[in-house]
Amino acid sequence: MHRRQFLAAASACAAAVAPASALLAANDTSAKQIPIGLDGHSMRSMRFKNWKATQLIEFAAEQNLDAVLFNGLPYFESLETGHLKKLKNLAEQHGLRIYIGAGGISANGKQFKDTWGTAEELIAKAIRVAKTVGSPVVNVRIGSIDDRFLEGGIQPRIDEAVRVLKATRSRALDAGIKFGFENHAADLRSEELVTLIEEVGTDVCGVMLDPGNGLWAMEDPMKHLQALAPYTICNSIRDYTVWSSEEGAMFQWMALGEGMMDVREYVGTLAKSNPRMPIFVETISNSARPIPFLTADYWKAYPNLNASQIVDFLKLVRQGTAATIDEPAEGVDRREFNQQHERREFLRSIAYLREHCGAGLKNGS
Repeated sequence: MHRRQFLAAASACAAAVAPASALLAANDTSAKQIPIGLDGHSMRSMRFKNWKATQLIEFAAEQNLDAVLFNGLPYFESLETGHLKKLKNLAEQHGLRIYIGAGGISANGKQFKDTWGTAEELIAKAIRVAKTVGSPVVNVRIGSIDDRFLEGGIQPRIDEAVRVLKATRSRALDAGIKFGFENHAADLRSEELVTLIEEVGTDVCGVMLDPGNGLWAMEDPMKHLQALAPYTICNSIRDYTVWSSEEGAMFQWMALGEGMMDVREYVGTLAKSNPRMPIFVETISNSARPIPFLTADYWKAYPNLNASQIVDFLKLVRQGTAATIDEPAEGVDRREFNQQHERREFLRSIAYLREHCGAGLKNGS
């Protein structure tokens, strides 16, 4: 099946099976109170054109969006208070709200970087940034699936994250900011994330929800949503497809409306759980990734997982169809191709949210 045929079939199928409640929500005027936001990672290749927070705010404004997410301090040209206030003013001029993240906070994890000092010092900086630019959250995480293969598995990384957040919770509460803990690159499954959040305290910690990473951790993203929606305070969403492979499964993330996700139901559930929370679009596609669950070594990352916990995921694998990879035409610069591809994927996603989910506080561009 050609890519266009696959996308058309997937979209038609999604429309045919969408529940009545989702269709009603899409036509309900209250659904138009769902803000749409840009996750800066959607435009990651624009870093080669030196895009930082300022340029991403201007891009979001051009698309008539409602919010921007800078999920890491490197997005900011400077952490000086004067510069941060200028960014907040620029965003407010365009009717945008800024959300931020700090990155990995488990010093015993593979992805932790001490660029900003200790994890506690990183969080202190991020809280100051968040308060200055008006972000209600500071998103944090462990790292990736690689952390599950370290000595002791993922639990020592979870314990360290809990320790750091408990040590800094009073600072966050004083600033009126919550930690959004992200399920990132298959590092945590939903049950582990809920346990972590409840241990830190739901008064100061919630979920930074990512369905694509839920899929990577062998969860059906719709079931993942049901478990985590009550805790969700921030999000980054994209569509997905998954299919069988010789070693288990392959998956690929896609623009919204072009994969297996029931986008209307997903967005409607988030909006009902946390009204007025922006739906941040983080498009990442054109790169298939493996989930080799038929190999013995893979299960070293999930020693306590049993078959019943991945049944819904396995059903998705059986339903999915392989996606193709777009390649630049001969003579086209790969970097320029990626920049244009990312832009198109993002714009198609926000157009889908507006047309099919009734989302967006402003008229589309």
